[in-house]
Amino acid sequence: MDTRVEVRDFLTSRRAKITPDDVGLVSYGTRQVLGLRREEVATLAGISIDYYNRMERGNLAGVSDDILAAVARALRLDPAERAHLADLARASRDHAAGRRPGPSRQTVPPSIEWMIDAMTGAAAFVANNRQDVLAANRLGRALFAPMFESAARANMARFTYLDPAARNFFADWDRIAKECVAALRAQAGRNPFDRDLHDLVGELSAESADFAALWAIHDVRHHFAAEKAFHHPRVGRLVLRYDRLAVTAAPGLEIFAYMAEPGSPSAAAIDILAGQPVA
Repeated sequence: MDTRVEVRDFLTSRRAKITPDDVGLVSYGTRQVLGLRREEVATLAGISIDYYNRMERGNLAGVSDDILAAVARALRLDPAERAHLADLARASRDHAAGRRPGPSRQTVPPSIEWMIDAMTGAAAFVANNRQDVLAANRLGRALFAPMFESAARANMARFTYLDPAARNFFADWDRIAKECVAALRAQAGRNPFDRDLHDLVGELSAESADFAALWAIHDVRHHFAAEKAFHHPRVGRLVLRYDRLAVTAAPGLEIFAYMAEPGSPSAAAIDILAGQPVA
């Protein structure tokens, strides 16, 4: 992925979301752009228009953290967007210095597999930043059976966008789909040189108009814990809480664990699912 294009499109998309009224500016004349003009962002950030123009052309290699913070304030970026801007700046510096970070880790340490296998009351799996599912415990395979049954190598993004079963499996497919794209977009900012990620995004963009449309928006979000509802083909409706934990011994990997509220109908359904054979 072209770092300059990523920077340009991200800053342009954030600028388009803010009106002069949002930031207390008086608007004069006919406006030919959505949101703020470049000079208005520069004024709010306390930098010259030439400097901001250089940033929006995709050059963040020499931009200080203080200026990045000032632009983030001017554009009213949320924490996830601020982190994404910092990642893009880091990628710009790496590009200028000729550095190319390596791809995400592809192997799961045995101790992590033992850990998720010991989690008999939770559906758990390990994924990398491209959403490849590299390991799963027995209940994890049972919960996400439609995904594991549809491909030799499970990938959450491919399942969500390319498998028709996903639209029924996820009770709130629209939300899940947006979160999926936002997570991949954030990873693209952290490592735009990941060829496998680039290929995945190209595949999804070519085969799913929904993915392509959401990818073009440049939204990023942080999701560490949430609630999800499923229509499971074996046990029906499930409402589960999930948490995601970084694997400190293997950077780039995360554990996802899904649990039902004790005593709830979903807990009873999970108990039934846990007792069924996994394909």
